[in-house]
Amino acid sequence: MSCPPSFLRPAAQGFAVTLLVALAGCGLSSSREAATPAEPPSASPAPVRQSEVANVREPLVKRMAAPASMPSPRVRTDAVAGDYRAEPREQYEKLQDNPIHSVAETPVSTFSVDVDTGSYANVRRFLNQGSLPPEGAVRLEEMVNYFPYDYALPTDGSPFGVTTEVAPSPWNPHTRLLRIGIKASDRAVADLAPANLVFLVDVSGSMDRREGLPLVKSTLKLLVEQLREQDRVSLVVYAGESRVVLKPTSGRDKVKIRNAIDQLDAGGSTAGASGIELAYQMAQESFIDKGINRILLATDGDFNVGVSDFDSLKQMAVDRRKSGVSLTTLGFGVDNYNEHLMEQLADAGDGNYAYIDNLLEARKVLVDQLSSTLAVVARDVKLQVEFNPAQVSEYRLLGYENRALKREDFNNDKVDAGEIGAGHTVTALYEIVPKGEQGWLEPLRYASTPKLEGKAGELAMLRVRYKPVEGGSSRLIEHPVGSTQKNDKASDDLRFSAAVAAFAQQLKGDGRYTGTMSLKDTAQLARSARGDDPFGLRAEFVQLVELAQSLER
Repeated sequence: MSCPPSFLRPAAQGFAVTLLVALAGCGLSSSREAATPAEPPSASPAPVRQSEVANVREPLVKRMAAPASMPSPRVRTDAVAGDYRAEPREQYEKLQDNPIHSVAETPVSTFSVDVDTGSYANVRRFLNQGSLPPEGAVRLEEMVNYFPYDYALPTDGSPFGVTTEVAPSPWNPHTRLLRIGIKASDRAVADLAPANLVFLVDVSGSMDRREGLPLVKSTLKLLVEQLREQDRVSLVVYAGESRVVLKPTSGRDKVKIRNAIDQLDAGGSTAGASGIELAYQMAQESFIDKGINRILLATDGDFNVGVSDFDSLKQMAVDRRKSGVSLTTLGFGVDNYNEHLMEQLADAGDGNYAYIDNLLEARKVLVDQLSSTLAVVARDVKLQVEFNPAQVSEYRLLGYENRALKREDFNNDKVDAGEIGAGHTVTALYEIVPKGEQGWLEPLRYASTPKLEGKAGELAMLRVRYKPVEGGSSRLIEHPVGSTQKNDKASDDLRFSAAVAAFAQQLKGDGRYTGTMSLKDTAQLARSARGDDPFGLRAEFVQLVELAQSLER
């Protein structure tokens, strides 16, 4: 079942947005179809090609049937029950897990925040279709950040509050989990600055499916209802070429905007780069000083005409973000979905990435969480944790593999990092080995513990650096993490986030760190930590874990 409406609050009234929804899914051309021969039925797994972008995955904990993608018209089902395989067309980035670090050698960990949640909705899409997700589709931090947590709000004038907690790890008796939580102040939609939104919609042939353009049109019309009179919306589309369907229009003209959306039809190839260029041009023409200026790109990401290589498209977003216009990507579609491009374009464009698998998810992102999606409260947010070698011997960061920064990047304001929107919640988890406990690494023969007068009771020092929305130099928040007793009881929030983190690791088919913890154990932990779950998001997660269990061999 799909998740219910979001946990924030229903949006008050309309919100005008220049939504640039770029549906960049290129049509499945006949030449491409002809060049890809059908795979004959076989009871053995299909061979896997290794590349930087992984389109298939390895077995889940070596016990699960691991299909290359979800069942679709292009997927063959063999006589062996549950053995699904497909031509590997969906594109994902293959990321290596963060390494284990010795505090004696590398006491400092630095990374950029990430508020994306697209991985969770995409994984849900696979599981609901009876298929396991590709390994590259699973990004732990995006799955954990999909859920709300009860973090402290700011009290000192900062744009966000900081919360930390330490408790035993559920999968290793020798380690503990350090949870870092950031919660930004929320804003009612009615209180947001005027918005200049460009909808950039991919109307190429590959979007001519139920999960494509029809879902995009319904999604955009949800947002139209939130528009205010002071908001402006433009509509740009692209297929073989790009064109303006609707010039900047006031949010009060909802009928006109809906009619422009209703007339969209899909067909042709995908000139995504030209569509992005035209969308930025439209955003600049109606730019609102001190307002919200954002493009919403709705696409399956399969660009095939004009500029289509990954590096060039990403650099285009990097260059254009300097204009003050942000780029949010909304992923749609199946089978040929280019998730790697969608996630990285949003990162490069100072926006956020969401995957829309149903209308409830669309409502969550563009109605219930509209303030978070559109209004930025802090820019270039970086986190740095310095561990105390007298308290911690080893650590590993769970997730955020493609958000890693060098230690010296933390104080360099020229280094780009993630943005945090109004009401956003960000969670990061470290698995740490307390001093004296058995760790993953062999102990150093000649290591010595430094004397830390006055700091012995601290587990770590958390530093957060961010830039104010209004500009200027970055600001620093420091938050010492106190040492706690080994038998401290974890909160429901920490236990639930740990269950999500365990599930992400199990889906990636790597039991190196989760040990003997099974999917049944993960479901039980999540079920016991549901706490107050008014919208059923946590209950839905338990069901997804149980679906994954049913795919075990």
